[in-house]
Amino acid sequence: MNANMNNSVYILEDRAIIYINGSDAKNFLQNLISNDINKVSENSSCFASLLTPQGKFLYEFIVVKHKSGFFIDCEKNQSYEILKLLNLYKIRSKVEILNLSNEFVVASFGYEKYLSMEGSKDILGFTFKYREDPIILDPRNKSLGARLIINLEKLYLSLKKLNLKNDKIENYYIQSHKLGIVPKNLNQLQNKLFGIECNFEELNGIDFKKGCYVGQENTARIKLKNKLSKRLLPIKIIEGKLSENEKIYNNNVEIGRILICDDYPFGLIKYKDENFDREQTFKSNNGSFKVIVPQWLKI
Repeated sequence: MNANMNNSVYILEDRAIIYINGSDAKNFLQNLISNDINKVSENSSCFASLLTPQGKFLYEFIVVKHKSGFFIDCEKNQSYEILKLLNLYKIRSKVEILNLSNEFVVASFGYEKYLSMEGSKDILGFTFKYREDPIILDPRNKSLGARLIINLEKLYLSLKKLNLKNDKIENYYIQSHKLGIVPKNLNQLQNKLFGIECNFEELNGIDFKKGCYVGQENTARIKLKNKLSKRLLPIKIIEGKLSENEKIYNNNVEIGRILICDDYPFGLIKYKDENFDREQTFKSNNGSFKVIVPQWLKI
């Protein structure tokens, strides 16, 4: 997010906040999520996912320390299912799982603005308090800027004090898509690809040194045996439109599939295939498009 947008803020109304509290909260999350909960402290937050036992993508979120528990900052469209799944895994764990989406809101602003704040550090996931509310440098990529998780009642006064001016949420989506990080419609990815194919390693969402978690076995195997041959990549439509699950061909060879077809499209691409050329324009039934390989993805 460039310097001339220095004071723009995006109220991410499509995000939800789940709060996990209780004496078992840390161990409970550690056994489920793809990242190491020990990375999360008052000064550090992490990006993580929940996978199927086979290692397929289900949900993703940012984990932030809050009082004696943890905030889960997730897409609102996924929040109900995340709550349901967490309660399913809860069994006899001493944890309380609350949906605080009516009380808390997530606001995102630029990297430059974040760096100008007293107390900030240029470390991915670094977290500090503005009054009582956490500000987090996005743990996935600093170009996504920082996030403030704040009580709705305090939001506008705090934004005013921070000299942040409300901007259209679409501009945030555009930035995120250009960067190659899925901004919304995550449900369209569920069960269709492995978590590691979502670039979670490069986005700091998988810890390969931690112990068991749901989906760990396949995730580790793909990494260990160098079996990663497909990647989730952003698509730039040149003309026409795309359809979900549409196959992408080149020279009559299938080199991928459209997974998210809406305004900010993504496809699962066989990026190692000799028929994949990042310079090429691809055609679908009703459109033409380019597949973008983000700079941060060294492939």
